[in-house]
Amino acid sequence: MKKDLPKNIVEDIGIAIVLEGETPESKSWYVYIINRKNKPINNVLISSRGYDYTDGKDIQTTVLRHFIGDINGNSFAKIEPIDEALFGLTNEYWLSYYINGTIYDKKFIFLPESVVDSNFVRIPIINKPGVLIG
Repeated sequence: MKKDLPKNIVEDIGIAIVLEGETPESKSWYVYIINRKNKPINNVLISSRGYDYTDGKDIQTTVLRHFIGDINGNSFAKIEPIDEALFGLTNEYWLSYYINGTIYDKKFIFLPESVVDSNFVRIPIINKPGVLIG
């Protein structure tokens, strides 16, 4: 039964949308996974998708799957670039990884219009501005 499954809680792992660069014409954004643990995480797999329901229409992006591999402790990896046009959608990142043969998973959700200047923080380890969950 579900109650008998172990509670593998994801801690010290975050997903961030980071402002990579800026010109007068455009901004460059990337999505990162950040491992703030002191140990590596293995076989990192992330699926990403965007969705919304507006004016009676479902809007959905393609589901993308990213195999990152291993991420060392206190390190990060790029997941994908993201277009500013998608910030009006709900952007979901479903993460799974292993530590010592035990699987962990968690869903990270950026709500529509959450990637705005007022939500920016200095992203740990990457040391760039962005929005962090986790």
